[in-house]
Amino acid sequence: MTSTQPAPVLVLVPGAAGAPADGGPRFHLADADAPQLSVIDLVVTRGDGVFETIGAFDGTAVNVGPHLERLARSAAQLELPAPEQATIAEAVEAAITAHEAVAELSVRVMYTRGLEGGSAPTCWIHARVSDDWSAHREGIRVAALDRGLPTTAAQTSPWLLQGAKTLSYAVNMAAGREARRRGAADVLFVASDGYVLEGPTSTLLVRRGEEFLTTPVSAGVLPGTSVNTLFARLQAEGVTVREQLMTPAEVQGSDAAWLLSSTRLAAPITHLDDVELPVDSALTDRFGRILAGRD
Repeated sequence: MTSTQPAPVLVLVPGAAGAPADGGPRFHLADADAPQLSVIDLVVTRGDGVFETIGAFDGTAVNVGPHLERLARSAAQLELPAPEQATIAEAVEAAITAHEAVAELSVRVMYTRGLEGGSAPTCWIHARVSDDWSAHREGIRVAALDRGLPTTAAQTSPWLLQGAKTLSYAVNMAAGREARRRGAADVLFVASDGYVLEGPTSTLLVRRGEEFLTTPVSAGVLPGTSVNTLFARLQAEGVTVREQLMTPAEVQGSDAAWLLSSTRLAAPITHLDDVELPVDSALTDRFGRILAGRD
C-alpha cells in the first residue's frame, strides 16, 4: 500500500455467532495497525476457518446477502457455529462507512473456529482499497493446472471440503506461483477426470455461440456469486445459461471465456496454456459494470 492510499478499516465482530458472552457490543471498530489475533486461534495453528471477499464500488457493497449465505454454507461444511448473517452484514456496512470514500473497496469477512480449547468463533472484517485490477480486466494468460481430485470428490469425500471457501489457502497460493513460473497471470484448475473447475479465487464463465456456460457446483467448485449475478441478468434478457462439465480443449475452442470474481470483476482469458482465445472487450466491460452494480 502506498502512502497516498487511505488506511484500512478493521471491525471486530464478537457477536458473529450470537450475543457476546461479556455482554459487550456485537461489533466495534478496532485499530487496524494494532495486534488483534491470538497466536492460539485455530485459524493460525490449523487454518481452520472460512471467509468471503465482498466488493464495494462507489461506497456500495455488492451481493452481501449471497456472500454471507455462502459463508454460512462453508461454515456448516466445517461444522462451525452458524454465523449471524444479519450482524455480520451490519458490520460490513460499518466497515465501508468508516473507510474513506474510494471507487473500489475490498471487504474481507473472516470467520474462524476461535481459540484452541474455546467454544466461541473469531470474526473480523477488514476493508481496504482494492488492488489495481485494470490490467487483468484487459485480459490474462491462464495456466491449466491439475487439482488432483475428480469432479465426484464433493459427493464421495465430503471431508475434503470441496465447495467450501476455507482459509486453508496454501495450495491456491502455490498454484498462483506455478502459473507465474509458466508466464501466466492466473490458474484454471482441472479435475483428475479431465474437466475444468475454477480458478484459485475465481469462477469460470464460457461463451459458446449465444449461450453461456459455467462448471456445475456439483463438481466441487464454489457457487459463484459473480456468475450467478451475470446468469440472472442474461436469463432476464432471454439468453441461455447453464452449468456444464467442459474439458480444457472445449474452453480453448470457445467464443470467449472469463474468470469472474467480486473485486477483479470479469477478467477475459486471452490464452489458456498456449492456445489463444477470442476476447470480446465490449462484453467484458458490460460484465464489469454489472458486477460492480453500475449497470
